[in-house]
Amino acid sequence: MILAAGRGERMRPLTDATPKPLLEVHGKPLMQWPMEALADGGFTELVVNTDWLGAQISERFGAKPLLGGHSALSISYSDEGRDFGGALETAGGIVRALPLLGDVFWVAAGDVFAPGFAFTQASVDRFVASNRLAHLWLVPNPAHNPKGDFGLSPDGLALNTADQKYTFSTIGLYRAALFAPPYCDIPSGNPAGRKAPLAPILRAAMDNELVSAELYTGPWTDVGTPERLAQLNTPTR
Repeated sequence: MILAAGRGERMRPLTDATPKPLLEVHGKPLMQWPMEALADGGFTELVVNTDWLGAQISERFGAKPLLGGHSALSISYSDEGRDFGGALETAGGIVRALPLLGDVFWVAAGDVFAPGFAFTQASVDRFVASNRLAHLWLVPNPAHNPKGDFGLSPDGLALNTADQKYTFSTIGLYRAALFAPPYCDIPSGNPAGRKAPLAPILRAAMDNELVSAELYTGPWTDVGTPERLAQLNTPTR
């Protein structure tokens, strides 16, 4: 699942006429980078949630895009703007899309630039073999999030409390069971369109040692401001 429903307030005025995931880095829409990386890993059935200017996203990629030399993708759209008049936040959007997702699935934000991240079947296999409900990739803290989000134990558990915390990259593997009681009380498909953040659900599962994590140290940028976007697109010498 590619998360692409956000308004991108901090990216205004760039997002007044263009949805944030379609802003370009090195000549490609931000969201196309994880789409191609997923295809490279053999994951070709995608769900994309949309809201703000979402029609531009579905018009850009359609249902079966062929991106360069990459495998043909099959995209289903979860149009939160059309169905509910606005974005449902991360967990609300995932629960809305659950009927389109499998028991185990990737989630990545369409506005994060991580060009070297590899979505691999080996990662999925390790996760499936575990008893965890989620596996998160954490990154060293950027300047805009110096305190981080979650800790990481020596044996690979994500922690609510820790002396050293890292930033959640937005990339993770999940089981559908995380989005069911006792961690989430929204019915599958989110028929009422409830908004819900993801962090409280993850933290509750962390308290039961059901969330694993690892540190990713490759290039990673949360493209949250026009300045960060411009910096990414500045040629290096």
